[in-house]
Amino acid sequence: MSTQGHPAKRLTQGHLTRRLSQLYAGLALYGASAALLVEAGLGLEPWGVLHQGLAERTGLTIGVVSIIVGAAVLLLWIPLRQRPGLGTVSNVFVVGLAMDGTLALVPEAHSLAVRIPLLLSGIVLNGVATGLYIAARFGPGPRDGLMTGLHQRTGRSIRLMRTAVEIAVVVTGFALGGTVGVGTVLYALSIGPLAQLFLRVFAVPAASDGSTVVATGQPRGAILRP
Repeated sequence: MSTQGHPAKRLTQGHLTRRLSQLYAGLALYGASAALLVEAGLGLEPWGVLHQGLAERTGLTIGVVSIIVGAAVLLLWIPLRQRPGLGTVSNVFVVGLAMDGTLALVPEAHSLAVRIPLLLSGIVLNGVATGLYIAARFGPGPRDGLMTGLHQRTGRSIRLMRTAVEIAVVVTGFALGGTVGVGTVLYALSIGPLAQLFLRVFAVPAASDGSTVVATGQPRGAILRP
């Protein structure tokens, strides 16, 4: 007897489809929002500073550098005994490709009248993207998992691990030629509340009982600052 049209099966398939759609839409939007911050030229998010600095030194595109760094960070999960998910691996490639694609499409901005809206749009869209892909619950990004792995291995708080890693990343990126500015500070202050808001907005109901689940465990703790 076929169960193809069974309501429970259709519900499960629809639930998975929504989660996958959120995952890839969120990752693509994350790359696009990061590209807007690059175009604004008023300061990048911490890892973006490092990516831009490495791109300046190597001649590679910032998206390709993002992919290489993401893969390298993922290798650090091995000694930290972290387990990647579909979202983890997808994050490495989709974000970088979306970033380069957006940079190729968006014209270069020169006046502050254009750069400031680009900065604000990039930060808000980054919060939306974070809510989308984290609420899909397919695993944290490579950089987020690094911080939670360090938290588990050292016993130090996630906040401390995140702060230490991101300070090191920003300092290194700035020394290599990455852009640090008002956008970096504004991003640091606003991304936590924005991501928290959009995690609730895009929370996916559980397939079993219809209850709402917002990214729990590692992803939330790694990304959102209390």
